[in-house]
Amino acid sequence: MDLLRPDLLDLQPYESVAAPHAAKLDANEYPEDVPEWFKKKLSLVWEKGIASHRYPDGNHRSLKRAIASYAGVDPSQISIGNGSDELIRSLLLATCLGDRGGILVAPPTFSMYGITARTLGIPVLSVPRHPEALTWNIDAAQQAIAQQSIRVVFLVSPNSPTGTPVAAETWEWVRSLPESILVVVDEAYFEFTHKTAVADLAQHPNWLVMRTFSKAFRLAAHRVGYAIAHPELIRVLEAIRLPYNLPTLSQWAVQLALENADELLAGLPALGKERDRLYTELQALPAVRVWPSAANFLYLRVAGWELADFQQALVEQGTCVRHTGGGLRVTVGTPNENDSLLQGVRTILER
Repeated sequence: MDLLRPDLLDLQPYESVAAPHAAKLDANEYPEDVPEWFKKKLSLVWEKGIASHRYPDGNHRSLKRAIASYAGVDPSQISIGNGSDELIRSLLLATCLGDRGGILVAPPTFSMYGITARTLGIPVLSVPRHPEALTWNIDAAQQAIAQQSIRVVFLVSPNSPTGTPVAAETWEWVRSLPESILVVVDEAYFEFTHKTAVADLAQHPNWLVMRTFSKAFRLAAHRVGYAIAHPELIRVLEAIRLPYNLPTLSQWAVQLALENADELLAGLPALGKERDRLYTELQALPAVRVWPSAANFLYLRVAGWELADFQQALVEQGTCVRHTGGGLRVTVGTPNENDSLLQGVRTILER
């Protein structure tokens, strides 16, 4: 169609796997739903506290205060998005649009950085990771910045889909970047690591931390992400985001989750033990190369297999995983789901 931008015709969207009869270990979701007491409290809010004919709080006043208290910052440092995806788009609008420059990423990493940039006509520069450690190649990154106009560097801590923490040399490198480059530190899995760059923001006004309530807090259906940054940057994000971007129920769900954070996050140590068990057992299997992870998923490759075929074979065995970035990303599920995954992998490898 002539009315469409030619550069978008071959753009591949972010797609989820449809396998309704398989265990869903493909989206890094928490393996269990929020407890019944949480649902009952939220239903009471809906029944008595939400006027459906009124728009949501477009400024997220009380929600910002709650998030700021949880993150240990001032509410003026918080912007809230409809998932982290909206925040990524707003950041690119604020920094790169109008031929001001491109973004730098190190695949394999979260694909929405590149997809969103391309939808806006923004150049995407990719630098390779070291093949074994899967850490940033700093020499290649520095060369890319020297040769191209880069406005945003996306750093994921820990990285998705690999689960690897950010290496010390990478932190040293991003601290040396000029203030004309925005450094986005995506901490979607912060609650699994408790390692954060928030303390660095005071010395680096060109840094921004992103987090989400979709993972450890189990609120993926409510689509709430937030950014922490210098108030001047936050003011711009607030100015360009869509009005009333968060439904009232989603705002209440996050506030309720933060009020009960200790209870909702109490299962994370057990989930970490399941992750380590999965890692140990997968590592012992022939042909499987699996990397240590600091998040709620594992990244693996299988020698002698086309990974798309291995993914489909796992679906047939009853487990759905994600094929991305040259590997398979496996979400840590319930103990039974993890046992089923291991049995499925063993069955496939024995063929």
